[in-house]
Amino acid sequence: MAGRNGRTVRDLRRANRTAVLQRLYFDGPLSRFELGPATGLSSGSVSNVVADLAADGLVEEAGSVDSDGGRPRTLLRVAPGSGHLIGVDVGETRIRVELFDLTLTELARAERPLTPQRHDVDVVVGHIRDGIAEVLAATGLPPGRLLGAGIGVPGIVEHTPDRGAVVHGQTIGWDAVPLEALLRAGSPLPDAVPYLIDNGAKTLGQAEMWFGAGRGARTAVVVLFGSGVGASLVTPDVDQGRAVEWGHLTVRVRGRRCRCGALGCLEAYAGAESLLARWREEGGRVPGTAADDEETALTAMLAAARPEGDRAADPVALAVLEETAEYLGAGLSDLINLFQPERIIVGGWAGLQLGTRFLPAVRRHARSYALRHPAEKVTIDLGSLGPDAVTVGAAILPLAGFFARGGRRPEPEPADPLPAWHTALRERAPR
Repeated sequence: MAGRNGRTVRDLRRANRTAVLQRLYFDGPLSRFELGPATGLSSGSVSNVVADLAADGLVEEAGSVDSDGGRPRTLLRVAPGSGHLIGVDVGETRIRVELFDLTLTELARAERPLTPQRHDVDVVVGHIRDGIAEVLAATGLPPGRLLGAGIGVPGIVEHTPDRGAVVHGQTIGWDAVPLEALLRAGSPLPDAVPYLIDNGAKTLGQAEMWFGAGRGARTAVVVLFGSGVGASLVTPDVDQGRAVEWGHLTVRVRGRRCRCGALGCLEAYAGAESLLARWREEGGRVPGTAADDEETALTAMLAAARPEGDRAADPVALAVLEETAEYLGAGLSDLINLFQPERIIVGGWAGLQLGTRFLPAVRRHARSYALRHPAEKVTIDLGSLGPDAVTVGAAILPLAGFFARGGRRPEPEPADPLPAWHTALRERAPR
């Protein structure tokens, strides 16, 4: 039965379960006494919700603490084994698949390298399916125990009513690829286990905002530097983040041609693929077999530019990297001027490698190109979750849905709509 605000009793119960689950998840272990102020629920409501969650196996005891003159208070936490999630990072050079428990502790992983013809759709779909099957087999987990598989991809993701998630990945040659439908056809997962697909920069941003360098910020931009460049904007109005194609902002008129086909994009100067190409064009030489591996090649370039010991620096590598730091700073200044964030967080495998040596220069250039007032209020730091943050963020996609449902698995849609009286009775029924 709906109240004056349109919320039913079932909605209220779900919201209460969500509130308790989230507080235990992010701040636990907590006692029932602490959960009251943390959630705004009465002590009776907290007890009822905790009992309900414990009966579902979602909450368990985690020791006790002394109280002021009374009985010790039992601490509660989310039960790690009460749910499992898969996160997939469809990167530029490899596909990484990780299996997590409900607290996002990694249980198994699988990686598939991508060849130079790397983003053939059938190849990518096959790698994702095989990776999921591999991590499930490694742990012996039945596929039906999963809450979902989240997948971070390069490009724009359009969610359609008839074909599910469709990916427009111009830089990898994908034009309206119905990735969700392709994965579902011949999937190793039951139909009840969803595939949830979104932009990789957005999943990185979600991970850093939930667990990393973005925690506590109201407005932030999380930028991803890999072979390409992307960003996710998080504001109070868009708390789940919104992917922005920042890498295709024009930074030089009639400049270098980008992978997207346009001229002068930031990605054509700051992405790892273009950065390494510029080094080679200027006469730089990648040692050994690193030319076939962007991550190894960038490591070699950084070592050449800033060598340890008495070795002389490679002036070409250093010049290219210093110019790249200025391009990055200029690109970040646009984000500062447009969105005035509290924090900018730099992530992605290339961003983390570059940032350890060139972040001070990037900060300096960002502040010199940005408007003074917003530049004085922003911090620019490295992400804290490492190069696996995209897979963690991808796993958050099904986890966020699980929280929103109050810790309940998705219910299958009925073949025919239920009559109104049946829906009303179900909403009033005790749960």
